[in-house]
Amino acid sequence: MEKGGGTELERMADVWIPPLMQPLTGGARRVKVPGSSVRQVVSNLEQAYPGIKALLCDEDEDRIRPEIAVIVDGEVSRLGLLEHVGEASEVHFLPAIGGGR
Repeated sequence: MEKGGGTELERMADVWIPPLMQPLTGGARRVKVPGSSVRQVVSNLEQAYPGIKALLCDEDEDRIRPEIAVIVDGEVSRLGLLEHVGEASEVHFLPAIGGGR
């Protein structure tokens, strides 16, 4: 499926799935998902793998759960669901690491 100089898969973000969520993806550690923001990536993950959004998001607050860190292209996101995701981005959802006192 060729469009505009690249295949459809080349224009999707690589999303790395945490081990505890991999049963929802059939054991896949990495999946390709379209979306230009973390919110769209999460929505598309939910369509493909029902139940994953509840593990990633606090739906009452409409935000990424505080115990989950989002890393886009090697940078920890400060914008959460609003963070921009490029066509060739890598997105990681990892357990957040809290600091000491």
